[in-house]
Amino acid sequence: MLNSFRLIALLALFAFFAGCSAKTAPVNEAELDAQTTAALKSEASVESEVTDSGVEPLDPELEAAPQEEEILTPEEEKVLQSSNGIYFNLNEHDTKEVQQYFGFFTHKARKTFTRWLKRSEPFLPYVRQVLKENGIPEDIAMLPFAESGYNAWAYSRVGAGGLWQFMPYTGRLYGLRVDWWIDERRDPYKSTVAAAKYLNVLHGMFGDWYLALAAYNAGEGKIGRALRKTGAQDFFDLTKKNYKLSYRYRLRKETKNYVPKFIAISKIFKNLEELGFENIDWNNGIQVETVKVPGGTDLLALAKACGMKWSEFHKLNPHFRRQVSPPNAVINAYLPERVMADAADYLESPNSRPFAGYKRYKIRKGDSWYRIARRYGTPVAVLKSVNNRRSNLIKPGQYIMIPGKGASKSLYTSKASKTRRTAQSRANYRVRKGDTLWDIASRYSVSVATLKRANGIYSSKLKIGQKLYIPDNNAKSSARSVAKAENVKQQMVKYRVRRGDNLWKIARRFGVKVSSLMKWNSLNSKSILRPGDRIKVYVQ
Repeated sequence: MLNSFRLIALLALFAFFAGCSAKTAPVNEAELDAQTTAALKSEASVESEVTDSGVEPLDPELEAAPQEEEILTPEEEKVLQSSNGIYFNLNEHDTKEVQQYFGFFTHKARKTFTRWLKRSEPFLPYVRQVLKENGIPEDIAMLPFAESGYNAWAYSRVGAGGLWQFMPYTGRLYGLRVDWWIDERRDPYKSTVAAAKYLNVLHGMFGDWYLALAAYNAGEGKIGRALRKTGAQDFFDLTKKNYKLSYRYRLRKETKNYVPKFIAISKIFKNLEELGFENIDWNNGIQVETVKVPGGTDLLALAKACGMKWSEFHKLNPHFRRQVSPPNAVINAYLPERVMADAADYLESPNSRPFAGYKRYKIRKGDSWYRIARRYGTPVAVLKSVNNRRSNLIKPGQYIMIPGKGASKSLYTSKASKTRRTAQSRANYRVRKGDTLWDIASRYSVSVATLKRANGIYSSKLKIGQKLYIPDNNAKSSARSVAKAENVKQQMVKYRVRRGDNLWKIARRFGVKVSSLMKWNSLNSKSILRPGDRIKVYVQ
């Protein structure tokens, strides 16, 4: 009884303090990240043990804290004294750190900054657009420079990742998936939307963009407590009073330098030409379309079907950690518009998902690629490929993915897919209401097996309007089949192209294939659609 009373008292006391902290200070994300990382230790260890191609450490210039002040030219002095976009009156003391970073990035780290500028070009237009849509100053587009050098592949020593350097917990909190299969912190599009949400939350808490930026770096709990304990009114006042805080609550040097570094980068970016840098080409933004990839899709084969090397596909889709999409989940992939028709055709194929039934296998003592391959009936080359491995060495305790049944047939476009494409090109029959494979096979004196084989299909299900190739058909019968196919009820729509339209969007709107649109209108992948053009669309 006494123990129960003590437990109730402790819970009440905990609830009281939790309520007080919720009213007086926001949650400390940095501490939550540390706690979550510890709580998910097994998951983190799995992630760190598995090879993930393309991962890069942060550039050392991002962690540098310049102590010396470079001698600036008159032009550089003029730029340094200019407004950086987010209004704040800087006094001489406050500009010391800004000047140090300004001199660092325009002199000692100039080559690195030039590389960052080039790396940012594909993403800057999109980042600026998302910030604008969320009511955030467009200057915040400079934040990924300070965080990662605009590197979607970058990871910090403490586990932050992507353009915006989200910690795993915070990323998940704002809708990003982070696991063995996927790290959406590396998705430049989803992570930018998540960062905009998070920054708006921080600005709502502190009402000041510089404090919001400091909280983005250190965690809102730490900044909230520091403000409360010092009585500071803004970021620069807080850095002056930082000495009043006990060691535990004091801002780290990295956080004190974070805002000055951001201001320096912003000033440089707004005056690139005056400072001798090459201007950003705002028309060089990456142009991609989004395609929904079903769970267990062979991404290597998808890239192959689109005429792309894996390195090209992965550069556009850094969030995929494996060459297979995660089972039981639909994930966004980004592809050039010119290959969307090929991607759609591949993803419609039943053989596009050979890894839907996967197994995650923990390597045991005495295992080798050969033994595992024999145990699961999967070629060693396939095992290595889907796990992004080249070495013959494996360590006990590591995890690898064992492909599901059927994966060992091929990692590339299957023979059946080629057969289907050939059959579509010489189709001589269109499925009508009430048709079955048995009916069609009987009508044209072929076996059902022959009909399936000739069209590269496994299922007996047919769709009205589906085109089939009937082998061993004489010329008269073929002509009659074609005529009947053309008489299937169709409605021809003359669609007027709107601004922003492309073949992929129009095909999706009417539920037809891009290849059909091209055929009906004598177009190819390089054809250009202009607003006002009229194209033919046949709908059932």
